[in-house]
Amino acid sequence: MKKRLPFPKWILLLLIVLGLSFLGTLFVFEASTAESFSTFGSQYHFLHQHLIGLGLGTLALIIGFCVPPKLWITFGPLLYAGGILLLLLTLLPGIGLDLNGAQRWISLGGIRFQSVEFLKFGLIAYFAAWMQKHQKIGPFLFLTAIPALLIILQPDLGSLLLIGAIAISMFFLAGGSIKHFLLLGAVALPLVLVAIVTSPYRMERLTTFLNPESDPLGASFHIRQITLALGRGGLWGQGIGNSHQKYSYIPEASTDSIFAIIAEEVGFVGAVAIITSLLFFLYTGYRSIQQADISDSERLLGMGILFWIGLQILLNLSAVVALIPLTGMPLPFFSYGRSAQVMILFASGIVIRLGRKVAA
Repeated sequence: MKKRLPFPKWILLLLIVLGLSFLGTLFVFEASTAESFSTFGSQYHFLHQHLIGLGLGTLALIIGFCVPPKLWITFGPLLYAGGILLLLLTLLPGIGLDLNGAQRWISLGGIRFQSVEFLKFGLIAYFAAWMQKHQKIGPFLFLTAIPALLIILQPDLGSLLLIGAIAISMFFLAGGSIKHFLLLGAVALPLVLVAIVTSPYRMERLTTFLNPESDPLGASFHIRQITLALGRGGLWGQGIGNSHQKYSYIPEASTDSIFAIIAEEVGFVGAVAIITSLLFFLYTGYRSIQQADISDSERLLGMGILFWIGLQILLNLSAVVALIPLTGMPLPFFSYGRSAQVMILFASGIVIRLGRKVAA
């Protein structure tokens, strides 16, 4: 009797990515209709922009899948340098775009791009090669500190935490010691506290997190409305299209806070199903990379990407359910935002490519 071949994990990964992207498109439309109509006079504006991003992201996924991963590792230093250059450009008048008090975007010829999204991949690609030869704490801190300082200047505390967590994760995957971990913690914690205390905006978010009742119509409004959306969802939800909080009650309903709208419409059961799907993507990606016949640097590249996506999911969901202060971190595959959407799909293409090379 002929033995059945197992279903290839890379195809399963591709199907998961396509499924999550489809759900993300559905919920971006659901969450954005009110804001889109009130701002642009059409309930389809954000959907149209999201579909453009999805098209570009699909092209990026194909590129990530078709290009040999070793090429990204080889050009890792250039990608890292390119990410640093893009961060610097955000600080230049006429190029950097100031939105909501933060200078995180580049605007050239009517095209906007959030530079930190490219830096995430550039850092991972560079460290995937560098850490195979070095686990020296001094150079590691220097290479991590350069983008960290530029991100603080934007300012973007959420991205700072994410970049730091990705770098530290890759450092220990490559063989870093627990002694170095304690040293990193001793250095990083005071810096984060200083970054919070010296910024009235970040202090306000921390105060709001510690005491949501302090300013219910001002600083606490966002998190209180998110909590109301989660509560209204109940067990089974209000039904697709029946969110009440999307009608301008939750700021940035289609971006950072989209999971609150999702939970309101599909309830606890639907929210758990979506979280499970995201975890299943991460687990399948991890298993496929571990079983693939690839080099150590390629494996570290793939694990760095999975840490990036996984940590971003964790930060977004933790902020939505009020476990941590709001960070402004988009939810991969779901939040509106073309820069993040394109880069997440590009990185997913690389993970799928890595998992395709199955060990004999």
